[in-house]
Amino acid sequence: MTINLGILISGRGSNMDAILGAIKSGRIKNTKPSVVISNKPDAAGLKIASEKYGVPAKVVPADGLKGWDYDQKVVAVLQAHGVTPQSGLVCLAGFMRIISPEFVRQYKMRILNIHPALLPSFPGLHAQKQALDYGVKVTGCTVHFVDEGVDSGPVILQKAVPVMEGDDEEALSARILEQEHQLYPEAVRLFCEGRIKVQGRRVLVT
Repeated sequence: MTINLGILISGRGSNMDAILGAIKSGRIKNTKPSVVISNKPDAAGLKIASEKYGVPAKVVPADGLKGWDYDQKVVAVLQAHGVTPQSGLVCLAGFMRIISPEFVRQYKMRILNIHPALLPSFPGLHAQKQALDYGVKVTGCTVHFVDEGVDSGPVILQKAVPVMEGDDEEALSARILEQEHQLYPEAVRLFCEGRIKVQGRRVLVT
């Protein structure tokens, strides 16, 4: 079965670019990139999606709406492009909004996110700064299923990144981002090949 992919962004969309590039190159199969949605009309990733990849790019402005009041507008656009709870996959790629419980429940275990830390360490915003402030020697990135908490869903894949002497937030973020661009497409590939099984909090790759 072909998976219809929807990607949610708020900015440059570099992870979106990595995923769409992997689909275009044939690394990810059984997948149709169906729509890219941003809450911000000036998001640079919208132009990349439409002009570089020919993927429909849509803006769903918040207009002050919060929670499910906003998310149901996003869901309507996803479903209009075939990204349904039955045949779709939603990837959060720098989408700077917290997904409502209603959205999560509707697309249960069909929403992925990437986080710039080795969860459960350093959830939430500014994960790279959190890691530096704590003084850890190793951090990294995590692709996980989205649940109703913040960065608390079952972990699919992780990649470790060493913290170097003299690192600042910008340098560490850049090295983690390089690994994100490898890890996120790999997780999407595994999902679309039907190779991910969830047992409680454990994710098994077959």
